[in-house]
Amino acid sequence: MPDRAIHASVCPHDCPSTCALSVEVLEGARIGAVRGAAANDYTAGVICNKVARYAERIHHPDRLTRPLLRTGPRGGRDFREISWDEALDRIAEAFTATTARHGATTVWPFYFAGTMGLVQRDGINRLRHEIGYSRQHLTICTSLPEAGWLAGVGASYGPDPREMAQSDLIVMWGGNPVSTQVNVMTHVARARKERGAKFVVIDPYRSPTAAVADLHLAPRPGTDAALACAVMHCAFRDGLADTDFLTRLTDQPADLRAHLAARGPDWASAITGLTVAEIEHFATLYNRTQRSYIRLGYGFARQRNGAAAMHAASCLPAITGAWKHPGGGALWSERGIYHWDKTLIEGLDLRDPTIRALDMSRIGAVLTNDPAALQGGPPVHALLIQNQNPLTVCPDSNKVRRGFSRSDLFVATHEQFMTETARWSDIVLPATMFLEHDDLYQAGGHTHIQIGRKLIEPPGACRSNHEVLQGLAARLGARHRGFSMTAMEIIDETLRVSGWPDAATVLEKGWVDAARPFEAMHFTASFPQPDGRFRFAPDWAALGDTQGVMPRLPDHMDTNEPTDAAHPFRLVTAPARSFLNTSFTEMPSTRKREGRPEVLIHPDDAARLGIADGSLAVLGNPRGEVRLHARIAQGMQPGVLIAESVWPSEDFIGGIGINALTSDDPGPPSGGAVFHDSTVWLRAAAARERLAAE
Repeated sequence: MPDRAIHASVCPHDCPSTCALSVEVLEGARIGAVRGAAANDYTAGVICNKVARYAERIHHPDRLTRPLLRTGPRGGRDFREISWDEALDRIAEAFTATTARHGATTVWPFYFAGTMGLVQRDGINRLRHEIGYSRQHLTICTSLPEAGWLAGVGASYGPDPREMAQSDLIVMWGGNPVSTQVNVMTHVARARKERGAKFVVIDPYRSPTAAVADLHLAPRPGTDAALACAVMHCAFRDGLADTDFLTRLTDQPADLRAHLAARGPDWASAITGLTVAEIEHFATLYNRTQRSYIRLGYGFARQRNGAAAMHAASCLPAITGAWKHPGGGALWSERGIYHWDKTLIEGLDLRDPTIRALDMSRIGAVLTNDPAALQGGPPVHALLIQNQNPLTVCPDSNKVRRGFSRSDLFVATHEQFMTETARWSDIVLPATMFLEHDDLYQAGGHTHIQIGRKLIEPPGACRSNHEVLQGLAARLGARHRGFSMTAMEIIDETLRVSGWPDAATVLEKGWVDAARPFEAMHFTASFPQPDGRFRFAPDWAALGDTQGVMPRLPDHMDTNEPTDAAHPFRLVTAPARSFLNTSFTEMPSTRKREGRPEVLIHPDDAARLGIADGSLAVLGNPRGEVRLHARIAQGMQPGVLIAESVWPSEDFIGGIGINALTSDDPGPPSGGAVFHDSTVWLRAAAARERLAAE
C-alpha cells in the first residue's frame, strides 16, 4: 500500500465558499482524494465535483513547468524554454527600459482572483506601489454588487450563512449555488428537511439551482429592481411592513411608501415579463414569512443598472423587519468582517493615491489607447499578469486582442497552463497551484479565516507568485521588507497586526471563526451607516456617482443596452457547473461533462428562426460574432439567450469566444463589468458555416 496521509487545506478558487478541505497526500509527492472538511460547520464535508477531482488538475500533463520565451507570432504556440534567471532578467529589463522611456505608470501589473489567497493574489501590489506603476481598479467581479449593498446597509457583511438552516424561506437571488457555491445547498437542504422551508430562485433561466427550487421566477435580465419594488409595494399595501423597524432603523420610510405607490405588480409585470399572479404569489410568500433569508448573488448586478438592482433587493428585509429574526435578513458577502491590515502584503505604506488606477474591465480600451480609459495619461507599454486570463475573461475580447497585438507592448504572464493570454505573451512563467505554496484565506460566503499550507512540491521549475515577485524586486531595486520574508512569515505578521491569532494558532485550530454577535450581523440596534439607519435614499455620490445617474429611492433604471429590431435578444453569459471562469477548462472530466459551447434558446425563438436543437447558430452585435451550437430550453422568456461558461476561445468555431459580445462599458456608480447586459442578433448558421464546422 502506498504511504497515505491526510492534511488540511483550503480551496483557493474564486467562489464564496472557500471550502475547508481534507487532502490525501500519497508518498509525500502526489495528491489523491480531496474531500470537504467534515468538522467545519460551513463546508460540512461537502465540496464541488471540480475540486474533488483536483488530482486530475494538479498532475495534468499539460501544466507549464519551465519559463518560456515566445519565438513566433503572438497568439501562436512557438516558444522555447529559458532559465528562470533569463526570464526574470528579460522582464526586469523591459520594465526598466519602459520606465526610463515612458515613465513608471506605463507599466501595469495586472491581476485578479485566479487564487483567492491574500499573499499570493495581492502581493503584486507591493511591487506596484514601491516603484510607482499604474494602479488597478478592481471592477471585474464585485464593484457593482458591493456598491449596491453598501448603498443601503453600509458595510459588507450580514447574517451568518449557516443561519439558512434556521430559515422558513430562502430566496436565492441572482446566483446558481448548485454550480458555483455548493455549500449553500447544504444549508438549504437542512432548512427544507427540518423546517419545511420554501426555496425560491430568481434567475432569468432555469439554472441547475432553479431546477430544484419550490418556486422559480425568471424575470427579463436587468429588471430585478422592478420585482423588488413591487414586493415592497405589496408589503405596504397589505399592512405587512414592520412599522417599528422602519421608524427606528431606516432613513425615509414615508418617502419610500409614497414612491412605491405607483410601483405595484401591474407596473412590474410590464417590465419584468412575469405575470401579476407570479409577483403577487412571491410577494405574499416573502412578506408573510418572518424568517426569510435572501442570499444575494453577483449575477443580477452585472448590468448597467446592477448596483441599483442590488440596492432594491437589499431593501426587502428592512421593510418586513426580517433582520430581527434568526434565519432572517439578507447577505451579499461577509468580506467586511475581517478587518485586515494588508500593509505588509500590499505595500500600502508606499501607496501613492495620486497615481492613476486603470479599470481592469476596460483593459481592451486601455491597450488600444482610449484617452478616457488612460485617464489622459500615457499608453501602457508593459504588463505583468498574475491570476488572470484577460484575453478570454475580460469584456469586449476582440478589442482586448487588438490591444495585445500591439508591437510596442511587452507582456509577461505567470500561469499554470498555456491559456490564450499566455499564448499572446512574450514571456510565460510556470506557476504553482494552491497545494504547492503557503497562503492565507478569508471567505465571502462564510466567516472563517484559514491557512493553506504547502503539501507537495510543484512540478518542474514552477514558482509561486510571491517567489516571482521576490525575483523581480531584487532586479528592479524594490526593497520593501515584504520581499525578504517568506509567505508564512507574511501570513503570521498579517494575522497578528490585524487582531487575529497567530499563524501557529490558526493552523492548530484549523480555522478561526470571525463571526460577530447576532445583534451586529443582523443590525438589530443600528446599521453601519453614519446615522445608524438603513438607507432607502443612498448617498450615491459617496459611492462614486459623480454624474447623478443613480435613483434617489429604489427603482428600476432603464439604462441597460437597448434591444431593437437589429438586436432583439438579451444575452446572459452565465457560469457553467464544471468550470469556474476559465479554471478547470483543461480537465478532461469537466470538458466531457460540459460538452461544447452552446447557447440556450427559447423554443418559440428557435422555431421562428428555423434553428434546430443541436444545430449551429451565430450571435452577433457591433462588437463581434460568435458561433456555437443551439440547445432548445424552457424556463426562460422568449428573447433571452443564455451562454453557459467561459470556454476558451479556441473551443468556439472560428476561435472567437463569448466575451467578444460583451461590452466594456463601466456600470455606475463607480465602474464594473456588465457581462450579463448585452443585446445581440441571432440566426441559423449558413450551410457553408455548418460544413466548415464539421
